[in-house]
Amino acid sequence: MTIRILPGVGDPDAARALSGLLGQLPGAEPSPPVGDSTRLLDILAALAAASLEDLPEVVLIHERIGPAPALELIREIALRFPAVGVVLVTADAGPALYSAAMDSGARGIAGLPLSYDELAARVQAAAQWATGVRRHLGGGGEALATGPGGKLVAVAGAKGGVGTTVTAVQLALAAQAAGRRVALVDMDLQSGDIASYLDVQFRRSIADLAQISDITPRVLQEAVFTHQTGLGLLLAPGEGERGEEVSDRAARQVVSALRSRFEVVIVDCGTQMTSAGAAVVEIADLALLVTTPDVVAVRAAKRMVRLWDRLQIRKAEDTVTIANRHTRSAEIQPQLIERATGTRMARTVVPAGFKELQPAVDSGRMQDLDAKSAVKQALWGLAGELALVEPPGGGAGPVGGAPRGAHPGPADHRTLPGMRRRRAIGAGGDAPAAGGGAGAADGGTGTGPESLREVPSTPSRRFQRKRGGDRGQVAVEFLGVLPLVLVVLAVIWQFVLLGYTYSLAGNSADKAARAGAAVGGDAGACQEAALKDLPSAWQESAEITCGQGADGVWKATVKVHVPVLFPGAADFPWPVTGTAGAVDEQAEGV
Repeated sequence: MTIRILPGVGDPDAARALSGLLGQLPGAEPSPPVGDSTRLLDILAALAAASLEDLPEVVLIHERIGPAPALELIREIALRFPAVGVVLVTADAGPALYSAAMDSGARGIAGLPLSYDELAARVQAAAQWATGVRRHLGGGGEALATGPGGKLVAVAGAKGGVGTTVTAVQLALAAQAAGRRVALVDMDLQSGDIASYLDVQFRRSIADLAQISDITPRVLQEAVFTHQTGLGLLLAPGEGERGEEVSDRAARQVVSALRSRFEVVIVDCGTQMTSAGAAVVEIADLALLVTTPDVVAVRAAKRMVRLWDRLQIRKAEDTVTIANRHTRSAEIQPQLIERATGTRMARTVVPAGFKELQPAVDSGRMQDLDAKSAVKQALWGLAGELALVEPPGGGAGPVGGAPRGAHPGPADHRTLPGMRRRRAIGAGGDAPAAGGGAGAADGGTGTGPESLREVPSTPSRRFQRKRGGDRGQVAVEFLGVLPLVLVVLAVIWQFVLLGYTYSLAGNSADKAARAGAAVGGDAGACQEAALKDLPSAWQESAEITCGQGADGVWKATVKVHVPVLFPGAADFPWPVTGTAGAVDEQAEGV
């Protein structure tokens, strides 16, 4: 029997040692080691989306794989891919860790330093168990439950009041209207408002699931409220202090259970980054950060992105920012937000709409927001950009939906109010974010924001038409004022020529007087000196008079005409006169 093995090892030295031993196992086909937990889960999800048989029989988890703790990673794999045998590789093989590993879903423990016999025994046992499970599930519909589950979208706010909950609710409503099974989770554990926005009173909350180690479908059904729109709501606790009961481990477990039953799971993480919210952002397929185009909110968004990076939750380039309440007159535009935060910007523009939102918010009827609302049209268009509105496609996915990154067929879409569907392309695509609406992010596996491609929605086209009309209006206005601008420039230039002519006349007269006085009153020398430094355009109109006065002072007068705009073309009839005098040096006996 061939045993496919996927090692998850963060330490390069341990990875080389483990690969060497795995290569010696009979019938083993080890894959290259994977260095982090996020990439390991993405690889398993991609394999499960193709076929159950493509999954490896055994996954080896090193105790220092990171960033997620090894036991949490084992629990995540056991919940999402129950037909895979997991073996923990650790230096501490004591009873306490052995019990914790078994509770998390591991099929065995291999102690460090590794020995060939122990590793072979653990791998063989896990592979036989995985084969038996797959034989039991083979051909049945339950085999689909081993896939990656529904798409998980985490929506976080840069600060309070930026529109995080409105964004999460409208994205969920858009996906639900497209025929997808959607769960909306309020992970703002101390001040969640989803119940108020949708006018819901329900005594169950996410805190009731925090202490349950095995969340069965029946337990989950009792905690999830089915809204009249069809949304499955998992609400925040009514008592804020109960939010402390929801740990990161509980959040991962709850989200994994929801993904196994819903095609889209949207989580409102609020603005305070708790351990539970951080866990959701880390494992989310799409991570959205909502901000507004003002200095305080953009700075808060930048702090949030840096916090995620320091905690190794999510990289900035894997986060998509939504610029809510965007206006064309705002000084801070999406491109500036993108540069400041280092994230991607969603292309869809979400405009400011206080008046149209206020009645729906106050009445708790966010689902009744007018379809003509610019905010609703933009957010539902954003859902299309994020590929949240694609209805189930045949033959793929654990819950009947198309796998992430797949091309739906031409008939696999429904037109939602105020928008046209936007399609996702496969791995390796690119969707540079810009605009003010929202976005998506994923780790570097080709299923996140790199795989988004926008097909412009109706609001975007209206915006483009409006923008084109504005450009035409600006052109007409510019042509209207162009003659006035030219006249002003001509007048200014004419004054420059006038001043220059006065300077030429004075300078020419001064040189002529000095030249005439130096040679004892020679008029020819005087006129020659006056014309010497005059430009040719002024020489043609120059009138020079030289003579000695009664007081023994040699005087020169130069008259030149001011050209009209262009020297040499035409002159004004009124001359400019320059006069100068110099003492006759011959008369003084010098």
